[in-house]
Amino acid sequence: MSTMGTPTLTSPTRLEAAAPRPLWHVILVRPETMTLVLLIAAIVFASQLSPYFLDIGYILRSFTLSAEFAIVALVLTMVIIAGEIDLSPAANMALSACLFAWAQASGFPIPIAVAIGLLAGLATGVLNAFMIIALQLPSIIVTIGTLTLCRGLAQLIAGDKSIRVPDWFIGIDKVLVLGVPMPVVIFVVAALVLGLTLASTIFGRQIYQIGTNEVAARYAGIRTRRIKLVLFLLMGLVAAVAGMMTASRLGSVRYDLGLGGELQMVLMAMLGGTYIFGGRGTILGTFLAAWLLVVVSTGMTVANLLPAIQLTVLGVLLIVAIIATNFIYSRTQR
Repeated sequence: MSTMGTPTLTSPTRLEAAAPRPLWHVILVRPETMTLVLLIAAIVFASQLSPYFLDIGYILRSFTLSAEFAIVALVLTMVIIAGEIDLSPAANMALSACLFAWAQASGFPIPIAVAIGLLAGLATGVLNAFMIIALQLPSIIVTIGTLTLCRGLAQLIAGDKSIRVPDWFIGIDKVLVLGVPMPVVIFVVAALVLGLTLASTIFGRQIYQIGTNEVAARYAGIRTRRIKLVLFLLMGLVAAVAGMMTASRLGSVRYDLGLGGELQMVLMAMLGGTYIFGGRGTILGTFLAAWLLVVVSTGMTVANLLPAIQLTVLGVLLIVAIIATNFIYSRTQR
């Protein structure tokens, strides 16, 4: 018998599968939600250790101690979303700061000394980009190599001593904008700019596409090499700026400036829900994770925990963040 003209019935199962998920479900599966909940819990717990945690001024001042790492972590988030990793920015910070301090101590005019520091950061970005993009070497191996190279060069320049920076250059963390320390203002502005770039521009969408499937992105006409080059150059430049901000805050530089910062930067990105294999992540997540780490680290300091214990806690947080991000990703894929 002919079935022409008979309306086709769609099964309830297919209708349910095609139906959009409720808003509460969408919010719950987002990695930023977990980060926000942890941040609120950390503030509540830390406030029991010390009443100063309820003082916004105290938290802002505490944040200045990690602001440079947080700024670099924003760019690192974009690099990871693009399917790469960069473990060299903390060492790059040290090298750029040491070169800047050495140049000004040697009598170079301040603008030239600043340019030398910035060019050192860009050079590290170019070196990373060349080996990763042109030579097709794994980014994790390349950046471990440049991490060691930058740290070694910084020690050659500064030796085991500190190099003091000019008095007028010291105190960026003491400069206030509407009562907010300048490093915090820079971090918030950078988060807004990079967040809008990643979420609302063609360039940002292309970064996600590269991280999801680079081969498909290349066949779709996306200039994957150029975009990765821009990201690594930006990474080097921002690391250099962060290094000189640290020099301004500390008043002097050493070759071990920013030592161990790689862990904090990666942890901020991972805690914010950035997928380690690329294609997923947000600047908002890293923004929240940076505040979470500041509260946790300051809370452990107030509790007089040994540095070794604090490092162990950060390591555990990193492992938990990676597992949680993979779990949430697998749930959203279903």
